[in-house]
Amino acid sequence: MPEHVHLLISEPRKGTPSTVLQMLKQRVSKKLRKKHRETFVGQLGLVYPEPAGNIRSFWQARFYDFNVYTNRKKREKLEYMHRNPLTRGLANHPKDWPWSSWSFYVMGEPGLVGIDVVAE
Repeated sequence: MPEHVHLLISEPRKGTPSTVLQMLKQRVSKKLRKKHRETFVGQLGLVYPEPAGNIRSFWQARFYDFNVYTNRKKREKLEYMHRNPLTRGLANHPKDWPWSSWSFYVMGEPGLVGIDVVAE
């Protein structure tokens, strides 16, 4: 989505989900704040004005988590994530959203975002 992201992650081997997300947010914001960044085929072009004075926060201050304990709930969350670009009018089918994991889970095809399979 242009202003948010959905992630389905497992418990990290080291640290906490909060630490993992903190590191992810820091790396992404640093990379995207660079003036000349590479764009990828199919990437949605978002134009950001040059900052005047203080730079706004790239991410919201916190994240909203939901603990998934069953395979049924995992499937429900993945389906929600895959439908989200359609609901927002950004794609006509989950396969059309370049950052979706739909093709991986349904077709077994890799996408722009790497997926680490978690044992059930």
